[in-house]
Amino acid sequence: MELLEIIKVIILGIIQSITEWLPISSTGHMLLFDGLIPLKVTTEFKEVFLVLIQLGSILAVVVLYFNRLNPFSKKYKIVEKKRILTIWGKVLIGSIPAGIIGVLFNDVIDALFYDNVLIIAIALIIYGILFILIEDRNKERQPKVSDLNDLSYLDAFKIGCFQMLALIPGTSRSGSTILGSMLLGVSRYVAAEFSFFLAVPAMAGASLIKLVKFGWNFTGSELTILVLGMAIAFVGSIIVIRFLLDYVRRHDFKIFGYYRIVLGIIVVVWYFII
Repeated sequence: MELLEIIKVIILGIIQSITEWLPISSTGHMLLFDGLIPLKVTTEFKEVFLVLIQLGSILAVVVLYFNRLNPFSKKYKIVEKKRILTIWGKVLIGSIPAGIIGVLFNDVIDALFYDNVLIIAIALIIYGILFILIEDRNKERQPKVSDLNDLSYLDAFKIGCFQMLALIPGTSRSGSTILGSMLLGVSRYVAAEFSFFLAVPAMAGASLIKLVKFGWNFTGSELTILVLGMAIAFVGSIIVIRFLLDYVRRHDFKIFGYYRIVLGIIVVVWYFII
């Protein structure tokens, strides 16, 4: 594999690790980067790579939250184990909407939206505006849910419905779930954490669908690309998750809204000029 291709994979891994957890759309950013400097691989493998690279990000969540979310840990009492299982129950409930739509309409969604630069740009702008509006709306309001344990199963399902919107490139899975959570009165910190937890089944399911569709017939070069991309995404995700949780304790999400709007406008201009 050429050195230039290795550099592209490393950059894509960094982009994935940063944009997966910040509400600015990982798929959208990776598609935009690949549109400018494409990987020299088949179209079919590229689709698989852009999904499977997210497994590195999933592993980061598992590692960071393993002790907290492990109901089988011997250091927890029965009450604490039940609390952890309840959290996982809410995660599973929240994963149902996107899971159903993803399985039934994955090919249709890919055909309509995959690699559509204009759709990505529009989604970036719309969600950017929504983040600013919702933050202004919530400025004088106290969150109804300030602890993950207080999140109801119904709210978890509603947040999962918002996660469905992330099937469109440019919307952002974390952005959709965080926006939905804040609309329901969930605090920024809890919204971010629940978004992390929802990512595990969402990304794992999306990866499984792509693997079943593509098969396991990877060449040595393709396996190298996958492993390298996931490794970079894993390391970067650990850093970004810690940063975001610290950030939302003291700041709102407006900065990400402005970023999305500016990037979306740049992409629209680029689309019509090129």
